[in-house]
Amino acid sequence: MEDLLRIGKWTFRSRLMVGTGKYSSNDVMKEALRASGAEVVTVAIRRVNLNSKEDSLLNHIDTSRYTILPNTAGCYTVEDAVRTAHLAREALGVDLIKLEVIGDEKTLFPDTAGLVEASRILVKEGFTVLPYTNDDPVVAKKLEDVGCSAVMPLAAPIGSGLGIRNPYNIRIILETVKVPVIVDAGVGTASDAAVAMELGCDGVLMNTGIAGAKDPVSMARAMRLAVEAGRLAYLSGRIPRKLYAQASSPIEGMIESAGPV
Repeated sequence: MEDLLRIGKWTFRSRLMVGTGKYSSNDVMKEALRASGAEVVTVAIRRVNLNSKEDSLLNHIDTSRYTILPNTAGCYTVEDAVRTAHLAREALGVDLIKLEVIGDEKTLFPDTAGLVEASRILVKEGFTVLPYTNDDPVVAKKLEDVGCSAVMPLAAPIGSGLGIRNPYNIRIILETVKVPVIVDAGVGTASDAAVAMELGCDGVLMNTGIAGAKDPVSMARAMRLAVEAGRLAYLSGRIPRKLYAQASSPIEGMIESAGPV
C-alpha cells in the first residue's frame, strides 16, 4: 500500500514540507522547492502583500503543484493569530493554517497557553490547524484534545540548525497523541531530518536548513532523500542496540560441517 501522509481531510505523498523565506532570489526558491519534492509549501501571511498582483511571493509558487500552508509567523497574541488565519483563508481559499503564537522575541518559543486557546477558536471556525509548539507532550495532548489535525513540535529553536535536542520528548509525544507529528524548526542538515523520521515522526517542516545552505537546491534534494530514507528505515524496523559484538555469520557447526582435517 502507498505510504501517504493524512492530515485531516488532506492527503500527501511527500512527508517533507518546506518554507519560502530567506532565499537569495525567487528563482532559487522555485528550484529548491522542485528539488525538495515537497507538496506543501508554507508562506508567512504577515510578510506577504496579499493585495499585490505584481511582485507578490505567491506569484512565484505554482499552486497547481503545491498546496499553500499559510502560517501566522510573527503573531504574539491569540487575537492577532486568529485574525491572520482569517485573512489567509479569505485570500487563499484554504482552511489549512500553520498556527504560531510566539511567546518570546529572542527564542521565538511558542506561547503554549495562547496557542491552545487560538487552536480551540480556529478549530471551531472550521480550520485545519497545525500548531507550532514546543516539545512538551502535555501541550501536544491538549492541542490534540481541542481538535488540531496535527502537532508540530520544534526540534530546536527556529533557524538554529541544532537538530533534535530532545529526541526522548519527541518519542513521548509520538506515544501520547494519535494525530500526525511533524517536526518543525531547528533542522540543520539531512541527518537531522533522517533522525526525526527514524523516531517515527510523520513529517518534517523546514525553511532555513534549505534556504540558508550554500547550495539550497542541492540541500533541498538531500533533505528529500533523508526524509524518505528515515521513513523507510522506521517502517523497516531497526535492529536492537547491543552492548557487545554479535557475529554476522554464525560459527556454530562450522568445524563439524567442514569434515575431518
